[in-house]
Amino acid sequence: MDKYLKLKQIIDESKSIILFSGAGISTESGIKDFRSENGLYNEKLSINVSPEEIISHSFFINHTKEFYDYYKEKMMPLNAKPNLAHYYFANLEKKNKRVIVITQNIDGLHQKANSTNVIELHGSIYRNYCTNCNKSFDAEYVKNSIGIPRCDKCNGIIKPDVVLYEEGLNEYDIQLAIAAMMTSETLIIVGTSLNVYPASGLIRYFKGKNIILINKQKTPYDNICDLVFNENIVDVIKKIQ
Repeated sequence: MDKYLKLKQIIDESKSIILFSGAGISTESGIKDFRSENGLYNEKLSINVSPEEIISHSFFINHTKEFYDYYKEKMMPLNAKPNLAHYYFANLEKKNKRVIVITQNIDGLHQKANSTNVIELHGSIYRNYCTNCNKSFDAEYVKNSIGIPRCDKCNGIIKPDVVLYEEGLNEYDIQLAIAAMMTSETLIIVGTSLNVYPASGLIRYFKGKNIILINKQKTPYDNICDLVFNENIVDVIKKIQ
């Protein structure tokens, strides 16, 4: 059977689906990924610091202004819109399926496409809080601030609710993700190299029937998958609609 027909059949017959998404699902929305040839990690910066170092906890603490100079320019695409892939998986909920999105992305595009059950392993640019009094702020407040965003109540430094390097994932989100992995029929992995731990380690908890991987580059997990598509997710969706 043609593998696109096989994928469509698996999705049609599955009552519970996990979408495990990475940066590759959002590139069609104009958001750069991290590790590809044109990704953020391969960009030349004006300062002699790697992007990985800039988006670390210690850099945020010690060089807060430089952190925000980079973060606001490169990691807050507030005008980005969901693409065909985001909408496709969101719309599966209308077909009486349980669809749980486990995403490494912080761009909020799954929610913008109306997915209702989203576990954001690495947080969201749309949630921000004062490190002093814990007051919440929206993304526009942070994006439009001059220099370091500060609390309008106590003047404390605002931090985005995203997981930086050197920080651990939220334990509650991990437990939700593990429970989803252990109780779902089909796992669809999209747009991730599966090289980022501990997020990629969640896959070993999957107990269901079907594992599908859609990613432009090969991954360390290709050999355990039932179907592998080394191509753009939007191109795959167009062939199964």
